[in-house]
Amino acid sequence: MAFHNQLILPAARKMKDLENLMTTSYEYIVLLDSHISQIKPILDIARGYGKKVLLHADLIEGLKNDEYAAEYLCQVMKPAGLISTRASVISKTKQNGLLAIQRMFLLDTNALEKSHALLERSRPDYIEVLPGVMPHIIAEVHERTGIPIFAGGLIRSVSDVEQALSAGATAVTTSKAELWKHYEQNQ
Repeated sequence: MAFHNQLILPAARKMKDLENLMTTSYEYIVLLDSHISQIKPILDIARGYGKKVLLHADLIEGLKNDEYAAEYLCQVMKPAGLISTRASVISKTKQNGLLAIQRMFLLDTNALEKSHALLERSRPDYIEVLPGVMPHIIAEVHERTGIPIFAGGLIRSVSDVEQALSAGATAVTTSKAELWKHYEQNQ
């Protein structure tokens, strides 16, 4: 099942990519790298185009990624949700009623086990598994947690997207504009 009818969650790193996303049919978009002074204008513009922004809280320059920053983002900036590697940010996001997406970097078995312990505490709405090109790990994390999965990181082709979705990912986050266009045309 897709995330709000989206198989792709376009992730913008550059302002030009973000501008291009405003005229697409995607409702939800991810903002990766940003600066604290850019957040409010970006969210205002996005709302004007009917977009819902998922902010990557750990990648906002000028803002510490802790629960106080999360509370500020949730209560003052009001994005659709926050993405973070930090359990305290995820907990605060959930307390504020926004979508909470726990990002997990799965480098080895130890990282996988530590991530599962973290997920038990934070219980996010979604988990973003990185790298997203490991279908068997996507399936394992989903089976073990019961939490819907986004696959992200190193997604470079339609085949990568299809494998992640076949493994049980709800959606795929990618900064590859070619994949945004491909899936927008084939929705």
